[in-house]
Amino acid sequence: MTLFKYKVINRNFDKESGTIEANSEKQVESILTNKGYQIISISQSASSEGLAKIFHGFSSRVSIKHLVVFMRQFSVLISASVPLSQALHILSEQVEQPGLRSVIMEISNNVDAGERLSESMAKHRNVFSEFHISVVRSGETSGKLDESLIYLADEEEKNYEMMRKLKGAMTYPVIIVITMIGVGIAMMIFVVPKLVTIFNEVGGELPLMTKLLISISDAVVNYWWVMIVVLLGFAIFIKFLTNKPFGKRYIDMAFFHVPIFGNIIKKMAIVRFCRTMSTLLIGGITITNSLKISRGIVSNAIFQDLVTDTIAEVEEGNSVSTAFLRSKEIPVMVPKMMMIGEKTGKLDFVLTKIADFYAKELDAILDNLMVILEPVIMVFMGIAVLFMAMAIIMPMYNLTSQF
Repeated sequence: MTLFKYKVINRNFDKESGTIEANSEKQVESILTNKGYQIISISQSASSEGLAKIFHGFSSRVSIKHLVVFMRQFSVLISASVPLSQALHILSEQVEQPGLRSVIMEISNNVDAGERLSESMAKHRNVFSEFHISVVRSGETSGKLDESLIYLADEEEKNYEMMRKLKGAMTYPVIIVITMIGVGIAMMIFVVPKLVTIFNEVGGELPLMTKLLISISDAVVNYWWVMIVVLLGFAIFIKFLTNKPFGKRYIDMAFFHVPIFGNIIKKMAIVRFCRTMSTLLIGGITITNSLKISRGIVSNAIFQDLVTDTIAEVEEGNSVSTAFLRSKEIPVMVPKMMMIGEKTGKLDFVLTKIADFYAKELDAILDNLMVILEPVIMVFMGIAVLFMAMAIIMPMYNLTSQF
């Protein structure tokens, strides 16, 4: 895309100038003419390449929150019978995030030039997923773009709310853990070395706990750089594994079996899969294509493998629930209800009900997550404090007992 400067006479016969992104000068001319402007001049901006790079950089950092707000506002405008081009133009002026504003402006220009909305959105896959594009495309095909956008906005809002709740529930435990680690490191650096000096002056045999505490303190003070290197190496190793299919599969399998959080991850995967599938089926997408798109929406490798197996079963003429019935990771209720949906011809409706059921369960878990985690955190804090206290008090007790 290139940035062009233009000067025109608008519908009120006033002179107007501005900039616009387009593939060619001819496209700019077409866009301005469709808007009812009389063109005075069009010229390529000298800084177009640099600005385009900046816009591209911004567009790759569109937050989920801003995308949800855009979807909601867009659906409202289309439902109010505002023309598509005008709705996009209005939103491009209202959106605050520069990256998303740039993307909407480009989509608006492409739509003005005669391109379909779904085709234009497909050029920005770093912002819009295949799920978004498919729902919009089905709305264009059926002539019910407004309904498709409303449904898409509702589903994205549910997903955003689910992620927001998870982050909110995890904030307090993370702060507590970081604080504990910070306090522990501070004691190892500033408190324990002073105690070591006192113990050395007094002499005597130190308890095992005290020796262990002193060893940890010496490691933190003298070999902190080694610990940082090891942590960075571990982080790089995990990153390397997650970029490899076999590594991501093992890591995701491990997460599936983590107490409390494994259950949350499973339910989130089920909710996202069922919501995506039901939305696509309602939009008229075939089961096979819906499964392929849903596979890309679910990030967990174990669930992706399950959906891949399901696609193979469906292509062979078997039921959608076949692979799910074989899986040990999925609650048996899910494939059983899928079977009922297929037999009654209401698979989309059943998937919606499954998603709603597990979404409610997930909400209950997230609402009570702090209640569940608080005893665990308290136990770990108690063990840490007890260890520190015993390691410090025991040698002092031994010293006083000698007198």
